Amino acid sequence: MQNEIRPWGNYTVLDECQMHKVKRIEVLPKQRLSYQYHNYRSETWVITEGIATVTLDGIVNDYPKGSIVNIPLKAKHRVQNNQETPLIFIEIQQGTYFDEDDIIRIEDDYNRIKY
Repeated sequence: MQNEIRPWGNYTVLDECQMHKVKRIEVLPKQRLSYQYHNYRSETWVITEGIATVTLDGIVNDYPKGSIVNIPLKAKHRVQNNQETPLIFIEIQQGTYFDEDDIIRIEDDYNRIKY
């Protein structure tokens, strides 16, 4: 399994094939991912630990353990962990391309926006 460390936490690729990719994502306390969208994939998130604060096309909602969040293709989204314990969720990507260069960052706390 591929494990990647990021400034906000880490992810592990659990499964990957031509039409989907599955990741286990851990967001450290008080951290968040970039506000972003994807041109080639949609995502479904299953929250397994903690509370996910999700921004989806500008609307912010909290999703507790057991919740499912659907991120449509090209929808602007972000997940953040406002809690004192790690946030863990399973991300199921569906589409035609799953490489990390299909992350189009709009805002990023870690200065990873490319122009």
